[in-house]
Amino acid sequence: MKLIFWVLDADLKGFFDAIDHDWLMRFLAHRVLDKRVLKLINSWLKAGVMDGHTQHKSVQGTPQGAVISPLLANIYLHYVLDLWVHQWRKRYARGDVYIVRYADDFVVGFQYQEDGRKLKRALAMRLGEFKLSFNNDKTHLIEFGRFAIANRQERREKKPETFDFLGFTYICALSREKRIFKLHRKSIKKTLREKIKQISGVLMQHRHKPVYEMGFGSERY
Repeated sequence: MKLIFWVLDADLKGFFDAIDHDWLMRFLAHRVLDKRVLKLINSWLKAGVMDGHTQHKSVQGTPQGAVISPLLANIYLHYVLDLWVHQWRKRYARGDVYIVRYADDFVVGFQYQEDGRKLKRALAMRLGEFKLSFNNDKTHLIEFGRFAIANRQERREKKPETFDFLGFTYICALSREKRIFKLHRKSIKKTLREKIKQISGVLMQHRHKPVYEMGFGSERY
């Protein structure tokens, strides 16, 4: 059973634009022996972008929208974050520590608040070594889990804070029947509004077409 009572809701500042090319190539060379592949990736990273007839060289980051960018970014964070958290947990954590990451989005769960505070400070220094940093406005250590509601009520504090992860807002709640802890999830309001607006725009463009064409004949569907 996982004992999670605190959650570090973390956000990296401009991650894809801040990836250091030299460190990335070192990480790749750790597993890739073919020099031709490494040379090709290095050339691609430094190719830059075209602005009209002007070429702008890249000294850091990965090109946005490129198909290989998520893969390289994942490799970068595997060495910078994943392996480091695993080692930190074994050496310094007093209680349980769990990390869940998808691309550059991640949350870390803790049994003890002090572990969360220590890891947050240590991780900020670790990220700085690799040209990365937290977005301080969006990075918070919050009380969360099965006892968060009762503990905060006892201290006469507000409801537990929520956090967003992979399109959902996670909320501490209680079941209606037995009044026991229940993890509640709902779509992030901003993302949901944008998606509804996008769908409405498509529907408005096709609203005068025959029903059959709208349902089955349009290439958009």
